[in-house]
Formats: sequence, C-alpha cells, structure tokens
Amino acid sequence: MQSPSGVELAGLASLLIAVPAVAVLGDSGRRHTGAARRAHLLLAAGGAVATAAALAGVITVLLTTSQPPRVGLGTAVAAGMALGVLTLLVGAALMPGAAESAGAAVRHLLDGLVIAAAFWFVGWVLIAEPTRILGDATPMACLSVLIPAGLTVVSLGLTIVLALHAHRPRLITVRVAAGVSLVSGSAVAIASGICQDHDAVGLAGALLLPAGLVVIARAVKIADRPVEVVGDVTDRNTAYAIVPMVAMVGALGYHLARGGSFDLYGFLGASVEGFALVGRQFLALRDVRRYTLELREREAHFRELAHTDPLTGLANRRGLQRALRASGDSRVLVGIDLDGFKTVNDMRGHDVGDAVLTEVGERVRRNLLDGDVAARLGGDEFAVLMRGNAEEAMLTAHRLLAVLSEPYEVEGLAVFLSASIGVADSTTLSPADTGELIRDADLALRYAKLRGKNRVERYQARYDELLRRRGTLENELRHAIDRDQLRLVFQPVVALPSMRPVGAEALLRWHHPTLGAVRPDEFIPVAEESGLINRIGAWVLEQACIQLADWLSRGHDVWVSVNLSPKELHSTDFAGHVADVLEQHGVPPQRLVLEVTEHAVATDMEELISRLAELRATGVRVALDDFGAGYSSLGQLRTLPVDILKIDRLLVAEPESRTGMAAPLVDVVVRMGHRLGLEVLAEGIGTPAQRAAVEEAGCRLGQGSLFGWGVPAEHLEAQLQTLRQGGSPRPLPAPRSAPPVDAAARSQVVSLGPGMRQLRALLPSDPGFVAPPSESE
Repeated sequence: MQSPSGVELAGLASLLIAVPAVAVLGDSGRRHTGAARRAHLLLAAGGAVATAAALAGVITVLLTTSQPPRVGLGTAVAAGMALGVLTLLVGAALMPGAAESAGAAVRHLLDGLVIAAAFWFVGWVLIAEPTRILGDATPMACLSVLIPAGLTVVSLGLTIVLALHAHRPRLITVRVAAGVSLVSGSAVAIASGICQDHDAVGLAGALLLPAGLVVIARAVKIADRPVEVVGDVTDRNTAYAIVPMVAMVGALGYHLARGGSFDLYGFLGASVEGFALVGRQFLALRDVRRYTLELREREAHFRELAHTDPLTGLANRRGLQRALRASGDSRVLVGIDLDGFKTVNDMRGHDVGDAVLTEVGERVRRNLLDGDVAARLGGDEFAVLMRGNAEEAMLTAHRLLAVLSEPYEVEGLAVFLSASIGVADSTTLSPADTGELIRDADLALRYAKLRGKNRVERYQARYDELLRRRGTLENELRHAIDRDQLRLVFQPVVALPSMRPVGAEALLRWHHPTLGAVRPDEFIPVAEESGLINRIGAWVLEQACIQLADWLSRGHDVWVSVNLSPKELHSTDFAGHVADVLEQHGVPPQRLVLEVTEHAVATDMEELISRLAELRATGVRVALDDFGAGYSSLGQLRTLPVDILKIDRLLVAEPESRTGMAAPLVDVVVRMGHRLGLEVLAEGIGTPAQRAAVEEAGCRLGQGSLFGWGVPAEHLEAQLQTLRQGGSPRPLPAPRSAPPVDAAARSQVVSLGPGMRQLRALLPSDPGFVAPPSESE
C-alpha cells in the first residue's frame, strides 16, 4: 500500500460532498409525483452510479500497488461513470419544461448531437497531430476515456439546446443540464487521471463531480414552479445547426493547413454531425408538415364555424349564401319564420327559447332530402335551400309547416307554435343573384304573415308592389295624426224593431292627399305591426269621447263604441288611461262601449280576462265583436267579463237552412246571449229580410247598411236631433246579469256557423228570457 496521493484525497472529498447531494436528489424524487418524480429519481440514480464508480476507482487505486497506465481500472471507471452520466442525461431530458412530448425530447437530443459532434470534431483537431495542445498529457493509451468524453460533449450540446428551447422558466432546466455536463467532465478527468496517474487531472475531476451534483440538487429543489409550454415551431431557433457547421469547417481547414490528416476520429465526428443533421432535418420537415396540417384543419374548422350556427348546428346566413353560390341554376329557397316565438322567450325564458330553436333545427334537418341545405338566419328565422322546382318546394314547405306546428316538449311543458313560410325559385334569376333569391323568399314570407300567419306563400312579382305600398303606408301613417289626415265616422246602432238610433260605432278613416282613401283593413294591420296602433288608438278614443261629450251636452241620449286592438288591450295601465280620458271630457263611463274582436280571445285567456275586468271596473261596457267568426267557445263566454255580444255579419247573412229559416244560427246565438245575461247586437244587416230574421230571433239591437253607413258626426247628429224632437229613444244596453242562482244547468252542444267548431256550454234550463234592467244614470 502506498501513501495517499491527490487522487485519493480528491476521492475522499467527493465522498464527503457528493453523497449528501445524491441524498437530496433522492428525497426530491420521493416528494414529487408524476413526470417530476420520474425525472428526479433518474437524476438521483445517475448521480449515485457516477459517485459510486468514482469512489470505487479511487479506493481501488488506494488499496492496490498497480503501476500506470491502469488501462483496465480506467476503463471500468469510465464505463461506470458513463452509465451514471447517461442516466443523468435521460433525467435532464425528462425534466418538466425540458420538452412538451417524447418527440420533442428526441428533437432536443438530435440538436444536442449536432452541437456535440461539432465539439468532438474541434476537440479532435486540438488534441490530434500536429496540434496536440495537451502534449504529453493527452490520454492516448486510455481509449475508454472517449466514452465519457462523448457524453460530455453531448451534455454540453443538450445544455445549449435546452437554453434555447426549454419552456419558461428555463433556468432550472439549464442548471440541471449544466450540472450533468460537470459530472460528465469529471468522469473524463477521473478516468484519465486513474489511467495515466495524473494527480492534478484526477483532483480536478473529483472536484467537478460533487460540484455538478450540488448544482443539480439545488436546481431540482426549487423545480416546483409551473412552466409555460410553447410548442410553436416558428418559435424555434436554427443557429444551433449553422454555428456548429461553421466551427467544424473552420477546424478542419486549420487542421489540414497544419499538415494534419483526416483519421477515424475525425470521420466519426463528421459522420455523427451529418446523420444528426439529416435526422433533425427529417424531424423538422415532419414538424412543419404536421404544423401545416394543423393550421389547415384549424382554418377549415374556423371557416366552418364562420358558416355554421352555433346553437342549432345548421348553416348560418354566410353558409346559406355560400351554398347559394354553389347551387347552380335549379334552386328553390324556402324561408321559415316562427309565429309568436318572442312570447316564448318573454314568458318561459331564453333557455326554453333556445331549446325550442334547437328542436326546430332538428325537425327541419330530419325532413330534408340529400343535397338540401338548412340554415338559421338569426333569431327565429330559418331557411332551406333545395334543388328542384317550385312545386316540389311547396310540398316540402307544407310538410315543414305541419311538422313545426307540433307541440314542443321542454322541461315537462308543452310549447305551441306555428310558422309562416315563403317559397321563391330562381327560374327568372341568374346564378349570381343570390341576394335577389333571399329577398324574394323574404317577401313571400312577409306576405304569409300579412295574410294571417301559419301558412305557405309562393313569391309573386306583385308582392314587390304590395310591400312597397306597405312601406309607404307605414311611413305616411307615422305623420297622419300630426297632418290631420285621420277622421272618425259613426255608424248608427238602432233599436229593433223601432229602428231608432241609440248608439254609434266610431270607425276610423284615413284620407291621404296622394294615396287617396286608404281602407282600414289595409292600414290597421300596418299600424299594429309597426307599433303605431297604441298612439292611433289613443287618438281615436279621445276623439270619440270628445264627440260623445258634445252629443250628451246637446241632450242626445246615445252611447258610442270604440274598437280596441289586442295590442292596446295588453298595454300597461290601459284601463287607467281610459278612465283619465273619460274624466277629462266628462263622459259617463256607461256611455262608452269598448269592442274586442273575437280573435283576441285566442290569445292568453287569463290575461285577457284580467284586462277586461280592469276595464269594466272603470264603468265602461265591453262588447265581444265578430262573434261567430273566430275561436271563442261557450265556456269562455261564461267567464269573459263582457256586456254585449255582437253577432258576426256572416251569421246574419247566412242563407235559409233546410228548415226554411233564414239565418238560423242568429236565433241560437240570441237565445244563448240572453241566457248568459248579455245584450245581443246583430251587425251587417243589409236587407229587410235579414232585419226580419233578426227581429224574429228576439235581437233588440241592430247595425248595418240598412240603417246607414258610417257618416260624419254632424250627419248622425242631424238624425239624432230629428228623433229627439219626435220621441224618446230606446234604453241603453244593460250590463250583463247573472243567471238565477238556483237554476238547473244542462249540457247543450251548439254549432255556431260556417267554419266554427261544435262548442259545449252549460246553460240555465229556464226557457224564458230575463229582460235586462234599465240603465241607472
């Protein structure tokens, strides 16, 4: 045994410092989980193997008397430490933030090999003949040192690559890789020192080993910060490939200029460089290709999203236009709009509305043929692009109308909707006129709504003129009141059989200086759709009350009725507005009759009853107009707070029945109205025969052209003045009276005329009429 040298002392220092560093790495691996745990345990294992190999070599030198060169022992130490360094390299490559995937780790390794091959080649130039900068210290006899030397240059290359491409924060990963480089350098130094008995080289290696392990241990101890993953290939630098090649070319030129030769080691470095570059280029091209495909897929995805409705999955307006441009000549567009969908959103909420829209889209999709394109254009508006002719499209439209009218079950509740559908074909349009086809379908759709909704309309050229006139009417109607273009006429209501005027219905007329006389059935729907009906209705109510107050002040014992729009009736505090107008003009409330059309009964029944009750609470009378032409049932009549039942003109003008009676249903309605405590008024009486039939049925009030058309107020006043001088008028219609409390009830099924359903009502069984009490002033 010989006295300890610098190598032995350095080994003892490594034992004292490296072992705690390995213990820190093991403890860090035990505390972490997932990828960090695996990486830290590999680092601990690699550090332990490298330390054990170094200590084994030192102890062997200490305990033996073998003389240098110790090739076998140096080879064993080099191999053992190289195994530890290789494990450390794998652990460094698996550190969180080093690479986003296994493929990225392979790319980093190839990048490191490119740089390592350059280091190897330059190192070969420096230590080979004729340069040989290490002189006699060159470990020519210990070829095994080349293994840790190769790992050293790979570690340096990996450190540089991680410094360029590791995810942020990079400092921890770079520290780990730098520590691995120090450990691999110590392997070269210790193996070389043991092999050729260079104490200074061995001492340097023994100091590098614990230094590298301490650097790694300190780095992994603070490696818990989250990393920022960046996987965009455009963020990668390419200097790692250019600089090494420049260095290799420069070193080779210098080596050849000094008279050196290109031996096996230089060939090995150049080969590794070439293959690494080729492999890296292959991976780069694959990355670029994959990245390009991803960009294309994303572009296609976002382009499809730009043409798709996110709620229903159907095409949106852009998608429909794209399909129109690609559809060619034979194409038909079906426009669909849901009727009353806004009420669903207002009453049930937008979640229920969205569920209904989703179901509508699904129903439309299920009823299409191959090649058809369904789209949601926005809100509750849909469209279907078909290839075919207009007749086929009309059949499809009627099928869709039936399908969309079926109930929608949402959250255990049934939602009932109808649809209006417009159909337009491109027989007269060029393939480029996509906007015209959409416009034509929209015009047909609007016309379907104007004609009562829940129907299918095919586009016709005259729709342009009709809707253009409608737009003109809307614009002009906005200024009709301010320009004093509206006026009221009054159609008398007479008592039967005396035919004395007892009241009048106020009828609105519009005379435009250029459009001429515009019919009410033309401008009233325009006013309702445009929202002008509330203002116009308020004007009509005030003018009627002003005229009624004037007649009453002149001693005429009459009442006036005013028609109400459903939108007016459902407006906020309408009853309060009516009371204010009556009070302002000093009109007794019972002198005003407000008429509600029977079609309004088809709306929300509970709200209608509430609104009518509020109106009756002010003292005014309520009349149900056009009875027999709509949807009201006898059961509803028992609950509706109305005073007067106006028989529709269709029932009055009904021809003789098989029993020989003219207008047979008038008798039924009059008897029913009287039994329910209602006054009955027959409107549309135009002939003496109709008057006779109404009188025979017991109807006490009549209205129609036989008694006079709507006339200006002064003309009707002249009639009233004449009657006032000749006698007293008939009494006003009385409020409804309830049936006797003790009257038995019986079930009766009554058919109420053309188009009406059979309706069932519970009527008192007493056969007589109860005469209404006279009006109390």
